[in-house]
Amino acid sequence: MGPATHYLDIEEPFLMYRGGELPALRIAWETWGTLNPARDNAILLFTGLSPGAHAASSPVDPAPGWWEDMVGPGKPIDTDRFFVICANSLGSCKGSTGPASINPATGKPWRLHFPELAIEDIARATRLVTDHLGIGKLYAVIGPSMGGFTALAWLKQYPGSTARLGLISTACSATPFAISIRSLQREAIVTDRNFHNGDYSEDEWPEVGMRLARKLGMITYRSAGEWQRRFGRKRQDYFPSTLFGMRFDVESYLETHARKFVGQFDPCSYLYLSRAMDLFDACDSDETLKNLFRRCFTGHALVIGVETDILFPLHQQRDLAGALESSGSEVTFEALPSVQGHDAFLVDFERFEQPFRDWLA
Repeated sequence: MGPATHYLDIEEPFLMYRGGELPALRIAWETWGTLNPARDNAILLFTGLSPGAHAASSPVDPAPGWWEDMVGPGKPIDTDRFFVICANSLGSCKGSTGPASINPATGKPWRLHFPELAIEDIARATRLVTDHLGIGKLYAVIGPSMGGFTALAWLKQYPGSTARLGLISTACSATPFAISIRSLQREAIVTDRNFHNGDYSEDEWPEVGMRLARKLGMITYRSAGEWQRRFGRKRQDYFPSTLFGMRFDVESYLETHARKFVGQFDPCSYLYLSRAMDLFDACDSDETLKNLFRRCFTGHALVIGVETDILFPLHQQRDLAGALESSGSEVTFEALPSVQGHDAFLVDFERFEQPFRDWLA
C-alpha cells in the first residue's frame, strides 16, 4: 500500500494564463475508491482556498479530511461506487507548486517572483493529473467555494468533459463585498512589519497580518445569527485581555482559529490565491453565462446555496441554476436554510448529504 498523497512532476514549462511561465511544476493529489475498467466512474473534487488534497481519510492516512463526512464508503460521494480525485491547487502550499516552493533559478522560495496566478491555471494543472490517470470524461466535477470557480474554469477550457456538475456555495465571479474583504486581508498581510516585501523568514513571520486576515475571513464564513446563538455576549477568560480587546467569547473564538492558521499557510500563497479569486470571471469575454453552459456543459447539475451566506450570497447560486436550466441542462437547485453561512458545506452535513445522494444516484 503506497502513500496517500501522490505527486505528479512535470519537467517542462507550464505557461500561465495571464502571462509568464513555470519552468516545471508539481501537483499533489489523493484518490479514494477504485477506477473501473471503463474509466468512467471518476469524480473530480476541487478545493476552497486553504484546504489540501486530503479531502477524506483512507486506510493509508486515517486523519480526517476536510470533507470527511461527504467522501467515503457508503457516504454521499460513495467511494464504493466512485473513484474520487482531489488535487491541491496550483499556487497553494500543501504539496503543489506555489509561491512557497523553491524557484530553481535562485534556490530560494518564489514568493513575490511567482508568476501571476489565475483560477484557469489551477484547472489546467489539475487536468495534468486526470490525463496522467488516463481519464477522458469524468462522471462528475464538484467545486465548493473557490473550487466552484475552478470547476467553471475547467468547463470553459474542457467543454463536454463531464456529465455532472456540482457547484456548491459558489458563483461565476466575486461580489464587490467579497472583493473588499479579500482586499483588506491582503493589505493586512503586506503591511505587516515582518512581510519585508515577501522576503520574510521562519523567525520573522508576518504573523500579525496573517492573524488579522484569518479573523476577517472567519467573520465572513459564518453568519451573525449563528454567532448570536453560539456566543451572545458571553465573556471569555481563555486568553489574557488586550488593549481594548479580548473580553468576549467571540473574540477568543476568532483568536483560536487565527493562531491555528498562522503556522499552516504560507502568506504569499494566500495572497496569490486570494487575488486569483477576485480576478476570476466565468464570463470574462462577451459570453453570457447561459451561452457558456450551452457551449460547455450538457448534463445534470447540482447547485447548492445557503440562505445565510454573505460571501457567496444565494442570488449567485440562483443565477447559476437559472443559466444552466435555460441552456438545456437538468438542474437540481437547493437553497438550504442553514444558519452556518458560507462554511455550512464544511459543517452542516445533515443538510448537504441528501441532495448529493439523490444527484449521484
